[in-house]
Amino acid sequence: MLASTDQGITESEIFRLGLLHAVAELDALGGAVHLRGPLSALRLVVSIGLPPALVRSWDIVDQDGPTVPAHALGQGRAMWVPVPSGDSPGPSTRTWPGEGLASVPLFRGERAIGAITVLSGSVGEPTGEQWEFLRAVAAWTEERISDAPLPTPPPAPEESAGSHLRQALRDVPIGTWEWDIRTGALSWEGHETAVHGTLPEDYEPRAESWMKAVHPDDLPATLAAAERAVRDGVPYVAEYRERRPDGSYGWTQGRGWVMYGDDGEPSRMVGVAWDSSESRTAQDALGRALRHMSDGFALVDDDWRIVFVNLEAERALGASQKELFGRVLWDLPVVQAVPDLETRCREAAAGASPVGFDVRMAAGRTHHLRLVPGPDGLTLYLTDVTERRRREAEQAAADRSAAERSAKITELTAALAKARTSRDVVDVVALRVLPPFGATGLAVVAIEGNRAQVVGAVGYPEALLDEIRGRQVMAGDPVGDAVLTGAPSFFSSAQDYARRYPSLKERPHMAGKQAWAFLPLTVSGHTFAVCTVSFDQPRRLAHEERTLLTTISALVAHALERARLYDAEHTRAQELQRGLLPRRLPEVSACTAAARFLPAGQGMDVGGDWYDVIPLSAGRVALVVGDVMGHGLSEAATMGRLRTAVATLADLELPPDEVMSHLNDIVGGLGEDSFATCLYAVYDPTTGTCTVTRAGHPPPAVVQPDGVVHFPGLDPDPPLGVAQPPFETLELKLPDNSLLVLYTDGLVESAHREIDRGMDELKQLLRTTDHTDLEVLCDALTARLLPDEQRATSDDAALLAVRVHALAPDRMASWQLSKEPRAAGQARRHIREQLQSWDLDDLSTTTELIGSELVGNVVRHAKGPVLLRLLRSTSLICEVSDGSLTTPRIRHAAETDEGGRGLQLVAALSQRWGTRYTAAGKCIWTEQTLSGPTNGHPWGSMDQLLAAEL
Repeated sequence: MLASTDQGITESEIFRLGLLHAVAELDALGGAVHLRGPLSALRLVVSIGLPPALVRSWDIVDQDGPTVPAHALGQGRAMWVPVPSGDSPGPSTRTWPGEGLASVPLFRGERAIGAITVLSGSVGEPTGEQWEFLRAVAAWTEERISDAPLPTPPPAPEESAGSHLRQALRDVPIGTWEWDIRTGALSWEGHETAVHGTLPEDYEPRAESWMKAVHPDDLPATLAAAERAVRDGVPYVAEYRERRPDGSYGWTQGRGWVMYGDDGEPSRMVGVAWDSSESRTAQDALGRALRHMSDGFALVDDDWRIVFVNLEAERALGASQKELFGRVLWDLPVVQAVPDLETRCREAAAGASPVGFDVRMAAGRTHHLRLVPGPDGLTLYLTDVTERRRREAEQAAADRSAAERSAKITELTAALAKARTSRDVVDVVALRVLPPFGATGLAVVAIEGNRAQVVGAVGYPEALLDEIRGRQVMAGDPVGDAVLTGAPSFFSSAQDYARRYPSLKERPHMAGKQAWAFLPLTVSGHTFAVCTVSFDQPRRLAHEERTLLTTISALVAHALERARLYDAEHTRAQELQRGLLPRRLPEVSACTAAARFLPAGQGMDVGGDWYDVIPLSAGRVALVVGDVMGHGLSEAATMGRLRTAVATLADLELPPDEVMSHLNDIVGGLGEDSFATCLYAVYDPTTGTCTVTRAGHPPPAVVQPDGVVHFPGLDPDPPLGVAQPPFETLELKLPDNSLLVLYTDGLVESAHREIDRGMDELKQLLRTTDHTDLEVLCDALTARLLPDEQRATSDDAALLAVRVHALAPDRMASWQLSKEPRAAGQARRHIREQLQSWDLDDLSTTTELIGSELVGNVVRHAKGPVLLRLLRSTSLICEVSDGSLTTPRIRHAAETDEGGRGLQLVAALSQRWGTRYTAAGKCIWTEQTLSGPTNGHPWGSMDQLLAAEL
């Protein structure tokens, strides 16, 4: 059991434990421990079970006297003396109880320093095993007192002892003393006031008297210091408790130095002593403060054995200081219950620097453990930080919440900045405001002409929205109150709503909501809308939530005001764009056409895509598709200018490459940042050819009647505005009922699809989709190439699908005429015969007159071969061609002029007429409707017409 005793206990505790085990093992009546003092005195340091009268007689004994401890010390071996006996060693005035005294010496090195003595009971002299036990106790005591802690004195003065030192110390409250080592005399000077106050009259100035005054617990260390000073010649340093005249103990510090005689042996020791109770009181106060401090405080040695704990540490560790003292920290159940605590503490100790971390020592409690390494172990501070951590967690949660709110506000601001349309604003609010608040309904109501208009809503039934639309804004309605007062209103339940607006108490049931926030949207002091946020369950919004919603409403107000301005501009731009595009495609005999225009996605400005079908002479038709780069009103206006220019240039019967050259000049004159792409094609049903030219535009798709699809290999010129004429043209031979598909790049190109892949998809769709109904075909192409999820494109898309119809050979007739004046008569005969074969006799008179006038003009004013051609399609076309480039013009003839009225007559008799240039010269053409008067021209017979001409 003694071997398991913790290290670091005091000498007095070592003596007490050893003596206690010796008495218990021998079943003795009691016992005592003596230590050698100065000169020949033995000082009693510990006693157990002995009567005070006997103990008093053994307080100081002569080590050369007849007592059992003196005999054991002197002979250096165990001694047994029966009691009572005539030569019984010990005081003669007292009778010792029991059977006898057994004593074993204590050694420090080779020198005996004391003895352990036990008073045997009725069992008599110890047995051999008991003597061995006594010797083992003595050996354990010797080992432990060598390791017992000693007082740590301050540095000793460096001055040598002597009269000069004593003289210097007379002026300070410090006592001086001198001890004659040989006689044991101990003299004091100044000690009465410095240490004891006033000494009693019976005080005997000897070392034995001083030993009696020293506290038993402090005597071993104090005597050991004196013995070491005498033996080794080192300064004497000690601090001990000394009994004062009033019976109390006070702390005394002593310093001394050995003086040597003429023989070189220690003869005396001189030194100083002073009362250190005040400093000890401070230390005790510090100890009490540590003991009762609110934080846990513990000291452990290098082996992690507990040396000291205060009350808070006792509560945290679940045991008292007495139970914890000397135990290894890691053996405590409460410490073992903390995962990885030992590993973390050892790592901290190895770092040789203070370390702190949180641990959970008890359920629901958090402690901060701080380890401070020291020279002989570690100091552990254990602070209950449960409430602090809770407050920190609450603050951190509040900070996170504030940061999240700030981040959400930032995200909302960024999203609202990107929102262009009012619908975009509603979508942003629904996405970024409703979820954080747990709201399920949103309605944004704008005020227009003192009437409510729903800008957008989420989570509300359509019946309720219909009731709100067009409702007059007035007091007594949550929307009206918000607009009139400019202040938000909050309702935590349907009952609150009904109490405020009894006439509208059915509205919560109709809306399916239980709580609301009505937020006025105000810009520059003008409230123009109300944002309503609603909840499925009753909800009382906290002050912070209401403040946040009010802040959000200000952001929404500015975004919505900006979006409404954009909506108005966008609407005007779209109306302009729709006005600039064909309202409907013209009906021409040369082709059947269908078209689609898909504006850019919601939020984008209008673009410059356009298409057109332009009827030309001789049944021909011009097909146009173009794209002005960019978006906005200026681009839409440019598109309108180009479409008008194309129609004008086409009406002049210019070839496709010349039309494109003029367009290039127009775009180039708009500025350096103006560009456009265009494809212009002219289809001639009489020859089945299509002449195509393009400037920076995707090629058309050609679908043969047998279903073969291909893109003509015409290299595109640069876009209009940067191209350099002449433009390249390509002639395509298109079989009857072939399909020609013209489009802009918005149909086949997007951010998710390259143009080549888009054209491949278009080709595949044209190969597999039914072409019977062009309207259905256009819907199928746009639906597949631009599905709903991709309609939010950043570019417009235009599509023009055309099925060509060739003019049958039996509906065409042409004749080569002579250059003689008789050519006019030939022309009338050919016309009359051809119209008769076509069963168009009703048009014969007017057509003969038109033909003869045109041929007569050629014979009279032009040159080259004369060609007459009749075409029957949806109208009757009469053409006269010659080799001259001179263009005839209508002029106003005077009454006396003999000529100049022929073209006036032609214009009067035909629906329309004109001139176009050909490769060999020019062609003058007229066009008449097939549904003319039943009896011919209203002017009557040929004779009447000739009379009118004459």
